[in-house]
Amino acid sequence: MTVDYLRAPDDRFDTLPDWPYAPKYVEDLPGYEGLRMHYVDEGKADADVTFLCIHGEPSWAYLFRKMIPEFTGAGHRAIAVDMFGFGRSDKPTDDDTYTYHFHRNALLAFVEKLDLKNVCLVVQDWGGLLGLTLPMEAPDRYSRLIVMNTGLPGGEEAPEGFAAWRAFNRSQPDLAVGKLMKQATPILTEAEMAAYDAPFPDGNHKGGVRRFPELVMLKEKGAADLTPSSKEGVETSLKARKFWSEMWSGDSFMAIGMQDPVLGPPAMHMLRSMIKDCPEPMEVKDAGHFVQEWGGPIAKAAMEKFGIS
Repeated sequence: MTVDYLRAPDDRFDTLPDWPYAPKYVEDLPGYEGLRMHYVDEGKADADVTFLCIHGEPSWAYLFRKMIPEFTGAGHRAIAVDMFGFGRSDKPTDDDTYTYHFHRNALLAFVEKLDLKNVCLVVQDWGGLLGLTLPMEAPDRYSRLIVMNTGLPGGEEAPEGFAAWRAFNRSQPDLAVGKLMKQATPILTEAEMAAYDAPFPDGNHKGGVRRFPELVMLKEKGAADLTPSSKEGVETSLKARKFWSEMWSGDSFMAIGMQDPVLGPPAMHMLRSMIKDCPEPMEVKDAGHFVQEWGGPIAKAAMEKFGIS
């Protein structure tokens, strides 16, 4: 694959609060030659359990900074990856590069490249829309799930909250990412807000931000069918629903940011009904969509439930 891309300058990441982690990169993923994917890899490389943390829109691995030390402090390995177009990963300049399978296949290749095993999948937002489709391709690699404020859409009509978000995103080709994160998560400090802006020096770096809402497998209100870009992932998502409801045999833990207007309790209870033997969720009363900002207690509760704290 030959793709023109941008790369955020390293110095934009020099002073991030509560982010002491050295960047790591893979540059030779099959099908993505020439593009560099960033991740952090903390804890013991030979730890029995690996927590694989996958972010969503428009965040990056920084969102997991309150969960990573809990995982590693309990003796486990924690990996948080940046999808292409986000964080310190390369950002293709052509918005049309960003498709459902462009992202999904990159994550599959990443897991294969690092040969991850006994994985606890930790997902939210697009990290779930994509991440929840990974285990069915290699069930033996995955043993546990922590799922937060996400879904597996299958072509239904978009709820009002998501329709409003997609319309807003379309109106903001140079979305003020840090400002959005602060509005959705008032507990953020100014420095933390700036950390969410760090990957995006200007609008040219925001192709992934612009495109993700267009890829969600939900119809416009009153539309007879999905758009071509949002139709691509439907078949895969429906297969994932079947996997989680019929074939999943691992341990699951769900946490819900109760103030999320788009992927809050109704959406999460629907998702819970698709996950075999998923227990009652942990309700995080004050959390919104980006529930990882309350991630310390979630990580502790999940590990206790799994018996690996």
